[in-house]
Amino acid sequence: MNVTEAILVLKENGYKYTDKREALLQIFSKHDRYLSAKEVLEFVHANFFRLSYDTIYRNLAIFVDLGIIEQTELSGEKHFRFSCCSSHHHHFICNQCGMTKNIEFCPMDGVAENLIGYQISSHKFEVYGTCPNCEK
Repeated sequence: MNVTEAILVLKENGYKYTDKREALLQIFSKHDRYLSAKEVLEFVHANFFRLSYDTIYRNLAIFVDLGIIEQTELSGEKHFRFSCCSSHHHHFICNQCGMTKNIEFCPMDGVAENLIGYQISSHKFEVYGTCPNCEK
């Protein structure tokens, strides 16, 4: 996902283009990692110092609902990043810097074999740890 694609998704779903929404999307395009809402607010305050935390969260929720950004929980707090691609995969997430690395296979293949007769509606699989850069 990139800013242009994200704005198109917003418009296709009836949401207005605003310079504030574009500024939020630009933040995600510049950071290839998960960001907390607090970090997003700090980055956007340089240009929109009157933007509230509630406005940030409301727009992040819209972006998540539309598949523009992904959400996860790190240390009990929601974190967000641009949706990275359309193919099904999972992530390793660094606990220290929020960097992600794609895991190109899905462990659900083995799990589903043990749930014959059950209807699985969705799943989420993430691996947490420390990336090589933070380990140094």
